[in-house]
Amino acid sequence: MNHLSSEQLASLRGLLVRQQSDIRHRLKENEDHGLEDSMRDMSGELTEIDNHPGDVATDLYHRSMDISLQEREEQELTDIEDALKAMDNGTYGICAASGQPIPYERLAALPATRYCKEYSPRQEKPHTRPVEEEFLSPPFGRSSLDEHEYSGFDGEDAWQIVESFGTSNTPAMAEGNNIDSYNDMEIEADEPDSSVEPWENFIATDITGKHVTVVRGHQYQRYMDSGEGEYLLDPHANQEE
Repeated sequence: MNHLSSEQLASLRGLLVRQQSDIRHRLKENEDHGLEDSMRDMSGELTEIDNHPGDVATDLYHRSMDISLQEREEQELTDIEDALKAMDNGTYGICAASGQPIPYERLAALPATRYCKEYSPRQEKPHTRPVEEEFLSPPFGRSSLDEHEYSGFDGEDAWQIVESFGTSNTPAMAEGNNIDSYNDMEIEADEPDSSVEPWENFIATDITGKHVTVVRGHQYQRYMDSGEGEYLLDPHANQEE
């Protein structure tokens, strides 16, 4: 025998029917949150290819929000329909987890609920994490081989090449501190190109590896000025002086 009186059941059924009607009306008026239109139609342009990445990200954020709202309202409709069916077969108001009666006060606040407060799934912390975290943390964790004594081309090098053409980021939004130049924003901006150690950018040998030549270019000057090298140890520099 159900613990709810006929008057209570009638009142709860009225709440469920009104909520069901309200959600259906809202979905119809909002045209399913505009999901029938593409992101291109939302922006009123022929294509989004030439848009700034920030604008595209904003459009994507709003589209994701619309999808979440749509899914939530569809789930609420499903819960309401299940509750109405439970009323018809006499199982309404019984906790699906414990089998105990759900108090009328809780049903009055959440007429479509199937759980007591103690057994509500929302009381439990999720034990799963988004699969994207395996790829995003740490950055380039799956493709960077820098920590494996590897000097070849890897995923981080690929990004550095793409990043050199520019991004939508600014010095103010950069991860590092005291960055006031776009040239200093790139990942490991001070890292030498195509080499592991800085001196590999200006030291050269012949095919036998016996005759060493120092190329006194920008990288050489930068290396010396940073205090890493010593001009007195460069015999060619002494001769020039």
